[in-house]
Amino acid sequence: MLLRRLSIALLCAVMACAAVPAVRHASAEENKSEPGLSDVLTDLLHGVEGENGNSGPDKRVPFGREEVQLSFAPLVKQTAPAVVNVYASQTAKVVSPFEGDPFFEEFFGRSQPRAQSSLGSGVLVDPSGIVVTNFHVVKNADQVKVAMADGREFESKIMLKDETLDLAVLKISSDKPFPVIAIGDSDALEVGDLVLAIGNPFGVGQTTTSGIVSALARSHIGVSDSSFFIQTDAAINPGNSGGALINMGGQLIGINTAIYSRSGGSIGLGFAIPSNMVRAFADAAKAGLDFFERPYIGAEFEAVTPQIAESLAMEKPAGALVSSVEPNGPAAKAGLKPGDVVLSLNGKPVDTIEALDYRMATLSIGAKVNFAVLSKGQQATMEIALERPPEGSKPSEITLRGRSPFAGAKVAELSPRLAQRLGLRTDAKGVTVVDINRDSPAADFGFQTGDIVREVNGVTIDTATALEQASKQDTRWWRFTVERGGQILRQVLRY
Repeated sequence: MLLRRLSIALLCAVMACAAVPAVRHASAEENKSEPGLSDVLTDLLHGVEGENGNSGPDKRVPFGREEVQLSFAPLVKQTAPAVVNVYASQTAKVVSPFEGDPFFEEFFGRSQPRAQSSLGSGVLVDPSGIVVTNFHVVKNADQVKVAMADGREFESKIMLKDETLDLAVLKISSDKPFPVIAIGDSDALEVGDLVLAIGNPFGVGQTTTSGIVSALARSHIGVSDSSFFIQTDAAINPGNSGGALINMGGQLIGINTAIYSRSGGSIGLGFAIPSNMVRAFADAAKAGLDFFERPYIGAEFEAVTPQIAESLAMEKPAGALVSSVEPNGPAAKAGLKPGDVVLSLNGKPVDTIEALDYRMATLSIGAKVNFAVLSKGQQATMEIALERPPEGSKPSEITLRGRSPFAGAKVAELSPRLAQRLGLRTDAKGVTVVDINRDSPAADFGFQTGDIVREVNGVTIDTATALEQASKQDTRWWRFTVERGGQILRQVLRY
């Protein structure tokens, strides 16, 4: 036994002698006092590396029971009550191939409407009961219910929705304030930040997943027209749409919207709408607006291609090229001209058109912003006032009736404000479809909101009244031209 104790003591002495010189060497270089044996052992347990250490200076093994038991649980308890389930239902018309045939209807009966439902998530952002979710969760819904994490259910009404942003705001009511998640600043995010995704995937119940911010300012992923997404590897699955993406401060920094997947399940490519856009959209709903108004400057933009960048002597293709400027608009008054390239807005870089659209949409109407512009090879700064889109003369909306392919469509003459409401270029002109009755010939023939009718049976359409008169023609043959998404569609049919 004595021999064993002497062996252990000798081994400890050898270890101490091996460790102390290395520490002494480092201490001498830093002009510090020499540490004792207890200090050396403490540093070793904390993971201080030697001269050939490979880990960074802030990395170490967990020290103490408290650090081993680190958990996201307090953060989840704080935020999860404000994440809700959204149940949307609608009655769909089912058309039977034997519809109208007395023989088959006698035996099989008339086709009955069929109920359809969708499931998603939402986030309470105001104690009065304002819920933010995705547009595609409540699209065409006749009834929307909101279920809380504690089991309570509420009927809701849609305050505001926008298909181009894929956002919707719902309102529920109670005699007590609702739990909320504060909206954070998505511009403060950095790639690598830790995030949590909370929602109801596949309808299994509220679920939390963790991950990091994989990328910022993602665009062209085919989710919505205004693309400027946060990418995360936190697992997002069907049913998570409209749920919360939160940071480590418990703030909402995104609304989970889409995934990229070949199987339908998460493969670590999830996308969320930035919270700064969510805040602007929720504020518009609170203000009682009938649609989400974006600031207007009277200019349209195009992408800067490598060829354009080379012709303008730019180092790389970046920015937004001014394609047109509306006379007497805010941009024209500030001196912006076609051919100029917008490089930044209020000091924040504008690398793409999507970035410019996003930055503009998150700003308030009435504000003045600074544009850094490349004009004729010289950089300049312009201050441009953000205005409300002009409505022009009060547009008269006409619902077309009678026996024509246009029956059931509501049409109006375009103005910058109406064009923005329909997701069109603000310089678009003509007569457009603003709404369609779902059980009408116009819907059956495939007309869509935002279609611009250019010609009907040889008659040029430039006013809503002209289209109304053309749709009353006594004919079974119809030839018309429609502009949709910048493309001209010509159709001939017998009706």
